[in-house]
Amino acid sequence: MGKPLFYEILEKPATSCIIGICSAIWFYIQKKNIGYSHVGLSYETAIEGHYWRIITSAFSHISAIHLVFNMSALWSLGVVEQLGHMGLGVGYYLQYTLVMVVLSGVLVLAMYHLLIQRFKIEYFRRVTAVGYSCVVFGWMTILSVKQPSSKLDLFGFLSLPISFAPFESLVFTSIIVPQASFIGHLSGIVVGYAIAWGLIHGMNSYWALSLLGWIALVFVWSLKKSGAVDLNFLEIESVTDPSLPSVRFLASGNGRTLQMTALPNGNVDIV
Repeated sequence: MGKPLFYEILEKPATSCIIGICSAIWFYIQKKNIGYSHVGLSYETAIEGHYWRIITSAFSHISAIHLVFNMSALWSLGVVEQLGHMGLGVGYYLQYTLVMVVLSGVLVLAMYHLLIQRFKIEYFRRVTAVGYSCVVFGWMTILSVKQPSSKLDLFGFLSLPISFAPFESLVFTSIIVPQASFIGHLSGIVVGYAIAWGLIHGMNSYWALSLLGWIALVFVWSLKKSGAVDLNFLEIESVTDPSLPSVRFLASGNGRTLQMTALPNGNVDIV
């Protein structure tokens, strides 16, 4: 008999939190009747400055089946949090989840760009990616390298050898769900191998927090730039005081001369 769910949640705190976040976002999307085009990632929206979609697309799911499939696989992959003795663990899981969310989204856009600009396949200009599959496939790949003897359990009854799970799942989802993003899943596998083979390494708490800070900054900046959300409170008003002196350069025959206009009132102390 397995462990009670409560103890499994305590053993997989990061996985449990991510599942909770994705589920809450799904409920919000359903309640507000938000379409995938409003939160998904596409080439057209990216070139328009909607960089925030790299994050929103990863944590958004439109259908219940899509959410259940991804979260079921993610729950099984949460075993990574319990492998601290192998150099993995909770910290590793959180740090490289952050890396995979960003890099897999960027890689999807790079693949779209190549297909559109090099091979002239305009179809990919409007394809919209949404879902946590990139990260799920990334963790499948990492676990297949780090612990090839483990199993991937789906829906509580389907068990796959983890060593073949990334490519088995890639083919399976492409056949069963034709709308599934082959490029999105493939990007997760590529980033997963890059991490597992040490091509991307050195992430620690400091760099993870620094990356998180930059993500938050770019997220808010791109929201404002794209006009997706009204962020007028972030406007920076001019602080120019007409009572202060102005400084300008005057061209002369011998070079440039610095000139300062006279103050109408008072003096200025140069410290």
